[in-house]
Amino acid sequence: MSGSGSSECARIVRALEGRYGYIPWWPGDPDEVLIGAVLTQQTRWENVCRALGILKDRELCSLSRIYRAENPIIEDAIRCTGFYRVKTKRLKALAGHVIDQYGGMDTMRRYRTADLRKRLLSVPGIGPETADSILCYGFDRPSFVIDAYTHRICRCNGISEKGDRLKALFEKVLPADNQKYRQVHAHIVEYAKEYCGKKRCSECILKSSGI
Repeated sequence: MSGSGSSECARIVRALEGRYGYIPWWPGDPDEVLIGAVLTQQTRWENVCRALGILKDRELCSLSRIYRAENPIIEDAIRCTGFYRVKTKRLKALAGHVIDQYGGMDTMRRYRTADLRKRLLSVPGIGPETADSILCYGFDRPSFVIDAYTHRICRCNGISEKGDRLKALFEKVLPADNQKYRQVHAHIVEYAKEYCGKKRCSECILKSSGI
């Protein structure tokens, strides 16, 4: 694993922590987090919040309700997130996994993080980013989330690792603390929205920072 990659990750973490400080990030009960982790695929967070609100209004915002509901009912509630038929199938698969394999979230919590991640990745439509989001925000585990924003920022700062190798770099330089993982991911997302999404590359503090 690249030593320079580790030092660059550490530099990014320090720079963004100094810029943003504490950010409240992804509140909600575990069921809502798991559902949101699927809904957020290929859409904006604003659309996810809207869909979660509709699910709550219709008393569908739980894995047990998703498990029992007919597909068209779920599709109608989450239509605003796009790819609603695909996401409905993924939500049903995730709900089925949690209920059929574990009997519910309480039993699921007893498993080790590595085992949970491996099992989540076997669920159709659950990739590494979604699995780590579920672990980090739904189960309070130290499992760092790598998303498109993280890849983009790291690539611009000369870090060539991707996917699980990039995840390992961040986990190497961070303490195994769930709140720290949440905060660093929040900082990366906020920074990417503020600078990368608006193409403010010439103003980037990371590429010019000596921190």
